[in-house]
Amino acid sequence: MRIATWNVNSVKARLGNVTEWLDSAKPDVVLFQEIKCETAAFPLQAFQDLGYHCAVVGQKAYNGVALLSREEPTDIITRLPGEPEDEQARYVEATVGGIRIASLYLPNGNPVGTEKYPYKLRWMDRLKAHASSLLAQEVPFVLGGDYNVIPEARDVYDPAAWITDALFRPETRAKFREITHLGLVEAFRAVHPDAERAFTFWDYQAGAWPRDNGLRIDHFLLSPQAADRLVGCAIDKGPRGQEKASDHTPVVLELAV
Repeated sequence: MRIATWNVNSVKARLGNVTEWLDSAKPDVVLFQEIKCETAAFPLQAFQDLGYHCAVVGQKAYNGVALLSREEPTDIITRLPGEPEDEQARYVEATVGGIRIASLYLPNGNPVGTEKYPYKLRWMDRLKAHASSLLAQEVPFVLGGDYNVIPEARDVYDPAAWITDALFRPETRAKFREITHLGLVEAFRAVHPDAERAFTFWDYQAGAWPRDNGLRIDHFLLSPQAADRLVGCAIDKGPRGQEKASDHTPVVLELAV
């Protein structure tokens, strides 16, 4: 099973790029973040024409996530538990092929001195609690998406420049470690423990892409049962180099069936 995660930074603006990549890469499951459209405005037909069923949680102009799969997803949930008043479209989860799979878009958290950073940390606490609940069920699961977390110094082109940013603050990284220390496996690092300058995001500003000034903020966290099936995890930089590209590029996870 090949599972891809990709922050597409507006699915309608990047539709040609996205469908071209899907037609070529042919993942079994696709996790989108930042679709930036309401659920009803999602370009459903374009993805159905490629053979995908779609579970979409949209929001006007901001956020939005989707889970696409060749097999029809079941038992879909459209909100991360723990804060019922939170209406931001950041989470969708379903069962595909006997695996619970989630597409998540963790809050950015900047500027740190505003309510956005406490919201980010609360969201991470909720994700930890939900992961604990899934672990207790002893089912294989995959939590994939844009975590807006730089786990280590080698995951950013200039660590010193990012130390006060919400993505790299010590509190953020500590929360991320709390989640992984539940017993989850961060797939890319499990497969590529020594990789350097392995980035998934390059800003549109300051020549970040041609200079390879990137961040690794898109991750897959696997339960022990899913990690036992881990075959590979790779960053596909190709889409980032195209015209009208998203500022993120796909990450592809491969699990044995």
